[in-house]
Amino acid sequence: MRVVMLGYQTWGHRTLQALLDSGHEVVLAVTHPRSDHAYEKIWNDSVADLARDHGVPVLLRNRPDDDLLLALKEAEPDLIVANNWRTWIPPEILALPRHGILNVHDSLLPAYAGFSPLIWALINGEDEVGVTAHMMNADLDAGDIVVQRAIPVGPHDTATDLFHRTVDLIAPIVTEALGLIASGRTDWTPQDRTRASFFHKRSVEDGDIDWTWTAEEIERLVRAQSDPYPNAFTHYRGERVRVLKASVSQGVYGGTPGRVFIREGDGIVIVAGAEARRGRSRGLVIERIRTEDGTDLPATEFFKTMGGYLTRRP
Repeated sequence: MRVVMLGYQTWGHRTLQALLDSGHEVVLAVTHPRSDHAYEKIWNDSVADLARDHGVPVLLRNRPDDDLLLALKEAEPDLIVANNWRTWIPPEILALPRHGILNVHDSLLPAYAGFSPLIWALINGEDEVGVTAHMMNADLDAGDIVVQRAIPVGPHDTATDLFHRTVDLIAPIVTEALGLIASGRTDWTPQDRTRASFFHKRSVEDGDIDWTWTAEEIERLVRAQSDPYPNAFTHYRGERVRVLKASVSQGVYGGTPGRVFIREGDGIVIVAGAEARRGRSRGLVIERIRTEDGTDLPATEFFKTMGGYLTRRP
């Protein structure tokens, strides 16, 4: 098959590599220009560089335009494969390749369509995540499923752990999907749209800790914002403090959410949860922090005295 690839960052890079290794003819690669967005500077292996290294023509586009449509028509693809293409694809492009467009998305669709699915899934306490290859239609991440693979989420997994494990699924999933499509199969599995959910892009502000969340929820947020992602953060006495490592307390602590309360084990307990005033909530044990100047410290060295509050604003 003649294949065009639309993609960006490491997800797109892994997809293009799988296409190059597949034996099919990759006739064009389309990718976004590099961005200064905090999340788009992470996992940013270059699709353009990989394509050029293999003699594949490259187009840089932020969104589809008339020039891209013309280039796609001239490429005469049998199939377009997309992964981490960040903008809407118009109907005239959807209808262009005879086999359609195969999209690769790092969630178990129909859940977690949209952006940053691994981070949102970890925050929400999902017990598995995965990767789905599906045929695109007019609705974002809503087309029939061709191949889907899941991996379990462990109790200490970070978003970084899940990234590495799911990105390794891309090549085998793309290879399997290409084989099925090339064989003439079209009997794909429709998504159950009653189970669909759609999430927006993460921004730095989404890591601002809300101390009315339960300790369990905040602990997952900390793991979801692991390095190299922008870390979960809070403010203490006017200074932004990034939380690098935390756990749920053994003890039950009452009071006002955000209160710097007591030492437990290797960390400092912060009162957490909307019901904390009833004295029935676990606290969050902060174990390691990063100051605004980039210094990493044990929490016991940073919080030298008990008392005071962690807040969402300086």
